[in-house]
Amino acid sequence: MKHITIVLLFLASFSVHSQSMNKKPNVIDQEKIIVYGSDSCHYCIDTKAYLKEKNIAFIYFDIDLHKAKETEMIEKLTKANISLSSLNLPVIDNKGDIFLNTGNFEEFLKVLYTKTK
Repeated sequence: MKHITIVLLFLASFSVHSQSMNKKPNVIDQEKIIVYGSDSCHYCIDTKAYLKEKNIAFIYFDIDLHKAKETEMIEKLTKANISLSSLNLPVIDNKGDIFLNTGNFEEFLKVLYTKTK
């Protein structure tokens, strides 16, 4: 009887897990801001802190650790006609609106806040 209970619990948990795996991809990405950055970039660290301080929900991808996300970021920049020749981090995807830090970090934070409200 114990073995049957264990098997049933395993099957139930597998069913729940497989249902969660069948959700549409990028559903979370559409609900939250995506921040592409690097943990070695002080602007990226400051951007994450700023978003947390303002209680703005976001997903962060360290492109040094997740090369697939780096490729995804580059594809989004290319599609948005943003030059890769002078790429600065972080790169923000706010529900399809792609923008990045262009050098004036304070101005970047103002734009970030404006576009997220």
